[in-house]
Amino acid sequence: MQITIFRGSREVGGSCIEIQSGSTRIILDVGMPLFDEKGEPYDGFELGRMTTEQLEAKGITPKVLGLFSGAPQPDAILLSHAHLDHVGLLKHTVDTIPVYASTGTSKMMLVGEVFANQAEIPRNRFRELRSGVPEKIGVFTITPFAVDHSIHGCLAFLIEADGKRLLYTGDFRLHGNRAADHQLILSRIAESNLDALIVEGTHFGFDNGSETSEPELQSQIASHARESQGLLLASFSPQHFDRLRAFIHAAKETERTFVADVYTAFALQVAGHDAGIRDPLKGRGGRVYYPQSELKKIQRRGSNKIYDRFRDIEIQLDEITKAPEKHLMVFRPSMLEDFPNGFPENTLCVYSTWQGYIERSDWQRVQQALATTNGRIVHAHTSGHALSSDIVAFTRAVNAKTVIPIHTFKPEKFSDYFSNVTLATDGQPIKL
Repeated sequence: MQITIFRGSREVGGSCIEIQSGSTRIILDVGMPLFDEKGEPYDGFELGRMTTEQLEAKGITPKVLGLFSGAPQPDAILLSHAHLDHVGLLKHTVDTIPVYASTGTSKMMLVGEVFANQAEIPRNRFRELRSGVPEKIGVFTITPFAVDHSIHGCLAFLIEADGKRLLYTGDFRLHGNRAADHQLILSRIAESNLDALIVEGTHFGFDNGSETSEPELQSQIASHARESQGLLLASFSPQHFDRLRAFIHAAKETERTFVADVYTAFALQVAGHDAGIRDPLKGRGGRVYYPQSELKKIQRRGSNKIYDRFRDIEIQLDEITKAPEKHLMVFRPSMLEDFPNGFPENTLCVYSTWQGYIERSDWQRVQQALATTNGRIVHAHTSGHALSSDIVAFTRAVNAKTVIPIHTFKPEKFSDYFSNVTLATDGQPIKL
């Protein structure tokens, strides 16, 4: 078995790995990079609009034989989860290569396609993977395992061929709501020796930040809702279902109406049941707001079934602003234009995403607008990636013969904890 990391050996994002045994080749993730060679963030919107040829000229597409053009083509693409730094280049791959992923990932990519200028998995290419159920691809046996991360539908992969076994974690964490998922992985791989562990190491390059567990964070968000005297704004990714669950819980605890924007409402409808979320929009405990940005799209393109399906529970802004203390409203910076007369007095925005985004100009404008009406922002968040100590604990528990870091700016930090680290170089094969 041969492993080639084409991107991700010394950076966070853009993950792309080839695993080969004999003539069978599989690709693990086809991510869009987040940072350039100088460590500066890419403009994701700009990259998303580029053609395959433009991305190749810019050096964005990994040089994987037959993946984006030419032959021979890989036998399969396996997607660990639906974040763009793992799936963002999928639409540029050869359209005859089958794509294996969880149904949750497929649904999240559909939501992203409809509302976030992303791309879904074409139906003719999609092959469903179910946690714990082995799948044969050529000479490989692939066993996917559900893992906890900051988006619905994430998988790790146990890959077996040639008498060798490797585990690819994808992105994961241990401080979320689903500790049992990771115990299942450890129990299954303990059955025999593991030759290699390809493990994400995001927090070996970034500070852990808040080490709050997901259950603790849910309590914090509910506390903010109880303390708020005015409108409560909830800023988070609608595809982060743990966070969505926390805000729904906060609304129920404080007897507020949960107001989803149409993006969040669609995500709930598509995958909320699969994720075990009790949808407040079905029981009249919630309403749906259509932001100005979405109304402009409807004016340009016309309405469709997705937009029309929530009209019976639509809420207008004036109903919210007449009784702001009775509402918890999903919010993002583009919705600032929806409040031309300013936010209601004492509006509290609970900002629940990476702290770095708060420095962007759009969020600076939101903060200024809140301040004019005695409003403010509070940060209530925890990482979707494993904390440094949890990476060490998990890696030790797996006890693989060799540890291969990925999705990290500091792969050499692994050698501070383990003597069996193999540091990869993008494009250079590693033989097991």
